[in-house]
Amino acid sequence: MSRLPRHLEHLKTGFTAEAVSAARFRAYAARAEAEGLPNLARHWRDLAAAKDALAVRLLEAAGQARGGALDLGTAVAEEGYENDVLYPKMVREVDAETAAILGEVTAAQKDHLGRIEKLRSAFQAARGDVPA
Repeated sequence: MSRLPRHLEHLKTGFTAEAVSAARFRAYAARAEAEGLPNLARHWRDLAAAKDALAVRLLEAAGQARGGALDLGTAVAEEGYENDVLYPKMVREVDAETAAILGEVTAAQKDHLGRIEKLRSAFQAARGDVPA
């Protein structure tokens, strides 16, 4: 049994579904662009943006977009988990080809964590918004 109330489980599941669909549609748009189908690509991007808006709505309804320092802290924790636990575990359990792809993702994740940590430091030092 989940520790989350049912309504939060549903909001989380909906968020995940919409976010995954949006990412998939952006991948379809990139493929369409590569295939010389710019109009199809534009439609995929428009659909992805609509899916992103739904995902944001669900995340906000679940109380997961709280602003400023709270969001930065959550992002640092999530990226740290992905770097330290999630991807290393997956790499140990897959074939070499998949491990190489996951290794690339892990390298990018480490960069993301560094960027978010810098943003958090800049936010803590700023009186308002972070510098551009």
